[in-house]
Amino acid sequence: MTVVGNKYTVIGFRVTRAGPLALLQDAGRFGVRRLGVTQGGPADLHGWAWANRLAGNAWGTPALEVTFGGLRLVAERDLTVAVAGADLGATLEGEPLALWRPVRIREGQTLAFATPVNGLRAYLAVAGGFRAEPVLGSVSCVVREGLGGFDTRGGKLAEGDRLAVGEGSGASVAERGMPETAEIDYRQPARLALLPGAQVGEFTGQSLYRAFNAAWRVDDRADRMGVRLTGPRLLCRLASMISEGIGLGAVQVPPDGQPIALLNDRQTIGGYPRLGALTPLAASRLAQCLPSQEVHLVAASREHALAEHRHFLASVGQG
Repeated sequence: MTVVGNKYTVIGFRVTRAGPLALLQDAGRFGVRRLGVTQGGPADLHGWAWANRLAGNAWGTPALEVTFGGLRLVAERDLTVAVAGADLGATLEGEPLALWRPVRIREGQTLAFATPVNGLRAYLAVAGGFRAEPVLGSVSCVVREGLGGFDTRGGKLAEGDRLAVGEGSGASVAERGMPETAEIDYRQPARLALLPGAQVGEFTGQSLYRAFNAAWRVDDRADRMGVRLTGPRLLCRLASMISEGIGLGAVQVPPDGQPIALLNDRQTIGGYPRLGALTPLAASRLAQCLPSQEVHLVAASREHALAEHRHFLASVGQG
């Protein structure tokens, strides 16, 4: 892979082991769904935002989303980084790396991610940000669509890649205060706030009761496109629908009655009835769940969801 750089960038890391899935993600690709292009961006907005915040970066700065672990990087210069989101057993020179805080890395040191300990996706931000050429206004990597990433073509990291970072990324960053509630124990059953959707009234009363009172399990059919939940069968009286636009967190219910929560790399339209939509923070929480993990759907009002999101944005400097 050829890393695209310019006079404002330098090489920050060399990849010595790629792992199963490490992708470059900024805030996402917006304004292009009319072209059939999905948004991309961090599956866990919360973890991504805090990694950037702790590294001293502005909102939207590209960071690495590391899924399952297995990634190993060697620093090509002195850097300040922050890792937030999942605990993937990250180490620096073989010693445990402090999570959810800025960490200084020296040239030649090795940063490695092992396997999931708590959660599924970790976010590695570097002070100054990773750098790549944007495609349709974003560097977010969507493998299925072949867009974004360090190579502009949606490529995953590979051994030998050299990753560009912004100038000034070696500057020290003072540790920033972080609310105790910001760090999440992803091993606990997740309570996912859901805004009821346009077709919610078409589900039977018993199905609605089950939807919000039964425990659901995360199926192993889960990726950045969506997560299938297994549990009681939900019945909808709608026999057919005209396809309509699909937003982040939309919970579709296909004929088998098992909900599918759609995430960042979802399709842009869909024709299954929707129970509703997870809030962005609920979608983020679901993105950290491992297969077979228990989750619960919780009906939420628009006012509550908006207040929660505004509080989150303020906590990461966007208020």
